[in-house]
Amino acid sequence: MTHFQQFAAIDWSGAKGSRHKGIAVALCHAGDEAPRLVAPPQRWWSRADVCAWLLDQATMPLLVGIDCSFSAPFIARGAHLPGETQTATARELWAYVDHHSADEDLGAASFLEARRGRHFYLGAADGTKSDFLHWRTCEMAGDRSTKPTTVYDAIGAAQVAKASFAGMRMLHHLNGRLPIWPFDPRPTSGALLVEIYTAIAARAAGMPRGRSKLRDASALDHALERLGTRPHAPLVQYDDHSTDAILAAAWLRASADRSDLWQPSGLNAQVQQTEGWTFGVT
Repeated sequence: MTHFQQFAAIDWSGAKGSRHKGIAVALCHAGDEAPRLVAPPQRWWSRADVCAWLLDQATMPLLVGIDCSFSAPFIARGAHLPGETQTATARELWAYVDHHSADEDLGAASFLEARRGRHFYLGAADGTKSDFLHWRTCEMAGDRSTKPTTVYDAIGAAQVAKASFAGMRMLHHLNGRLPIWPFDPRPTSGALLVEIYTAIAARAAGMPRGRSKLRDASALDHALERLGTRPHAPLVQYDDHSTDAILAAAWLRASADRSDLWQPSGLNAQVQQTEGWTFGVT
């Protein structure tokens, strides 16, 4: 059994700028009450706001998941950015990305753009897309459908590249101030940050692959019910970001005590420190 009594999920964004419609934070407590959205300090969240909010929660019994990749692949090729980095751990990669990114609000778009065609695919001018398709160990686990794309693919609606490298910048600023699993052990008190993939929560709620977005109150309540959660308080707007965060927070609460999710078979010591793992992948 974990010590967590609060559960939060963050739908993240790597978009340029300082305020982002694509960020949503949902929070719930132990029990069966539906998660509620956490209001941002201003109209929309900034990434810096999220970082500050996480630090404010550091002493709370909170399990929080964020929907971005916490590292780049390492195991298959022996480097995060072959021919460029000598980073031997994910923590070193976070520091490297932060040092080489000048974007506002912990953004990393310029980091990718400066390396397009070498490490990142941003369009046809960069060459053959398949040459950029490399995955982390957790992304190849099971039926190989736990992530829709790789962090080296920075084009298309499903891409996770900009959000993930922006997330790595935030992780660098949180490093040593808030435990981050699996790089840090699961604590016995206080908060813990884990990587999640909102589609895993959608599958657990009975939603079919390829149709995991909830855009009305009835659909959201039906999915929450499958996770043992009561109906939610009505939202002003039913956008993908808000409903993804609410459903993922409910799923985290329902999954926090599953020992198999904390001890996946593919998570050896090298994977743990170089690539990390998506909570929910076994």
